[in-house]
Amino acid sequence: MDEELSKSILKTGTTILGIVCKDGVVMAADRQVTAGNIVVNKNYAKVLKINDYLVGSWTGGVADAQRLGKLAAAELKLKELRAKSRPTIKQSANLIGSMTYSQIRQFSSIPSIVGMLVAGFNEDGTTELYSIEPAGSVNKVDDYDANFGSGMPYVLGLLERQYKKGLSVKEGVELAKEALKSSTQRDTGSGYGIDVFTITKEGIKKAVEQTIESEFKDDKK
Repeated sequence: MDEELSKSILKTGTTILGIVCKDGVVMAADRQVTAGNIVVNKNYAKVLKINDYLVGSWTGGVADAQRLGKLAAAELKLKELRAKSRPTIKQSANLIGSMTYSQIRQFSSIPSIVGMLVAGFNEDGTTELYSIEPAGSVNKVDDYDANFGSGMPYVLGLLERQYKKGLSVKEGVELAKEALKSSTQRDTGSGYGIDVFTITKEGIKKAVEQTIESEFKDDKK
């Protein structure tokens, strides 16, 4: 990865994470959007359903992420119509990875920088989580990942100690909440709220929707 791309990735202010559980996948993110040192949005959803069987979370440029999400939904629908069968989660992740690869290698004075986590359920009920890094490589996740957001070090540090193979989706939701709250307390690029989704054979559901509110309190005298 070249130096310019590496520096751009390190500037992406956000926390996203995915956790693989024995009965599904948990996907979560904070809500803060920054432009340099300025907070420009305190209530922006970074985990969104791409379609009925796929959910994604993004880190990087907002406009690039929005465009990639819309294009991914359209391309997956076209793929389904042409093949007359629904793409698997692996096929979906590889398609999005190819789109990311193409975007980052097109000449532009402002390159597209988007890192992404993708999770969903296959027609046989199995669930999968993939991490797509900003240069387009696709990696299947067997435990947890936070891609390249600014909150990644805080999230991975906590998950390294607390994640256990075989945990349930219910346990994964609580772990995701703790990881996000740890990040929002220390990472200046993350905050103001958290959203947590579960992906199981029953479908995609929003499990947690919380706002972080600041208030002034008088110091005790």
